[in-house]
Amino acid sequence: MIHPALRKKQRLILFALLALIVATSVIGIGMGVSSLSYDRLIPTLLGQGSFKETFILYSVRMPRLIITLLAGMAFALSGAILQSITRNDLADPGIIGINSGAGVAVTVFFLFFPIDAGSFVYALPLVAFAGAFITACLIYFFSYDRFAGLQPVKLVLTGVGFSMAFSGAMIVFISSAERAQVDFIAKWLAGSIWGTDWPFIWALLPWLAVLIPFTLSKAHRLNLLELGEPVAIGIGVAVEKERVALLLTAVALAASAVSVTGGIAFIGLMAPHMAKALVGPRHQLFIPVALLMGGWLLLLADTVGRQLVDPDGIPAGIVVALIGAPYFLYLLLKKQ
Repeated sequence: MIHPALRKKQRLILFALLALIVATSVIGIGMGVSSLSYDRLIPTLLGQGSFKETFILYSVRMPRLIITLLAGMAFALSGAILQSITRNDLADPGIIGINSGAGVAVTVFFLFFPIDAGSFVYALPLVAFAGAFITACLIYFFSYDRFAGLQPVKLVLTGVGFSMAFSGAMIVFISSAERAQVDFIAKWLAGSIWGTDWPFIWALLPWLAVLIPFTLSKAHRLNLLELGEPVAIGIGVAVEKERVALLLTAVALAASAVSVTGGIAFIGLMAPHMAKALVGPRHQLFIPVALLMGGWLLLLADTVGRQLVDPDGIPAGIVVALIGAPYFLYLLLKKQ
């Protein structure tokens, strides 16, 4: 039973985050190389804008905003799941190598399996999922002890090792690529939001539409798993079955987001921690908050990054890393 005061607090925080998302979106729409004046925003939304205003809003700004918001939500939920099933506060799909595994798969697919643009968009999440899934299986295998179960610290260290190995593999692939391909991969690695057209939204949206409700339905199971294996088994939870299903969910969420945003880390680390600090550790309370927090953080990072350097700005992944890396060190020192 969740106390009504906590439910009320959660609703207020969700409302505040929605307000922040709307405010950041409005600011982002009105800024950039092709700006849209704020007094013309409502008329353009209502179909009364000029061709230029309509094009800027619906073909340039809106798809990017939606993709950034959805990807941030996916990263945040993936991080929340990983932290719960591993009982490790430092778990994040970017830090433990899942994003890198997806990145290698996308890079190989991009370089060696060229297909038409229409199919490429929808194939990317599947390719990224395959790479992330293989990586997650390897990390799980090397982190699991037959007698002691999953080792949380070992999982992070193994993931960091795989991340470094995949970064080296990416350099090898890049060294044999053409200049245009190298430019794309370099931007992808930096976390530049590159999938900014409506087809990328339709490619990403089904994954979230299925996986977010599924995770919310597993909130009680996540609460039990976070108490530890002995407690969960004693209550009657099929620990390995639940853990594998949730791990696949986390991998799919991270891979689908990586396929359109590139290598962005730390969102999955920061958003769940901030949500828990606001509403507590119960998954029924903090997962909805983490979803909106992750979406807003990535949206804010992309909006700020686009304004810092002309003409293309700083990739959102770099802006997030400038904030997330010190936060990661803080959590690491706190665990000592």
